[in-house]
Amino acid sequence: GMQPHLQALLSLYKLFCPELVTITLPSKTKTYFKNSEGPWKAAMNAIRQRNQGSSPLTQAAFLGTAQPQSRKRKWNTQLVLPASSAMTSEEGMGKYSDLFSTDETFPVEQLQTFPQLLQNIHHLEFPSQMGSVLTNPLLLHYMNCVRDESIYLRLYYWMGQMLQEECTWCVVDNTSETEFKNFLETIYKGECFLQEGFPACEEFLYKSLPLWDGSCCRPEVLKLVSWIPLSSSPEIKSYLYNPLAQLFFTSSLYFKCSVLESLKELLENWLNCSVIHMDPE
Repeated sequence: GMQPHLQALLSLYKLFCPELVTITLPSKTKTYFKNSEGPWKAAMNAIRQRNQGSSPLTQAAFLGTAQPQSRKRKWNTQLVLPASSAMTSEEGMGKYSDLFSTDETFPVEQLQTFPQLLQNIHHLEFPSQMGSVLTNPLLLHYMNCVRDESIYLRLYYWMGQMLQEECTWCVVDNTSETEFKNFLETIYKGECFLQEGFPACEEFLYKSLPLWDGSCCRPEVLKLVSWIPLSSSPEIKSYLYNPLAQLFFTSSLYFKCSVLESLKELLENWLNCSVIHMDPE
């Protein structure tokens, strides 16, 4: 029968192999399958517009997503530890004086030493700007000790948004490659400190590697590849290995060695992770 989903499937076959479908299909068919060429077309348009240098077009190439919101603030403003709102005025001080005197909460901007962290670890007031955690070793220690899921969710949400909006090879708005490199390097240092990869970073790599040219931010990207979390999912082959393989076979010897080094470090990190979580028996 001519059910809508079957019509959609037949129309897809007719688009790529018209000789296989001999029946007449209605001109208006509900779309059940997204255009798989969308990311490639967006990436080629991005390169074309970048080379022309005259178009204000901003187009995200993340698997057909919509245009990202305009950024009114640079990402690095999120990495400065903000003062707590309660500490910014005399009125705020008076309002919360009892709260601080009883040590129920500890403003994070007052955290300066590791002993302070140990004494106030259960009374810490986390900053509203989660990006500042990445540049503060004491807060990274806190994340490692106190497995608060809400902190991780806030950090990953912020990180995913910033990576998508700042990616230099997926967005055409003259994003500074140097700033994006610094951002990736900051994330990598945070992963090394915590000795684990960020899921938001893994998602970014899986989405952006098929569009990557292999040269933009190469050292930083390959460093992030080495911290992809341990996973037994077969999807890692299509999302990670296949895009790298396409670049591997068409690139220089230096690129080949860089990829092999990154995958070797990935394997070492996986082995270390599996040893840490191994059953004592």
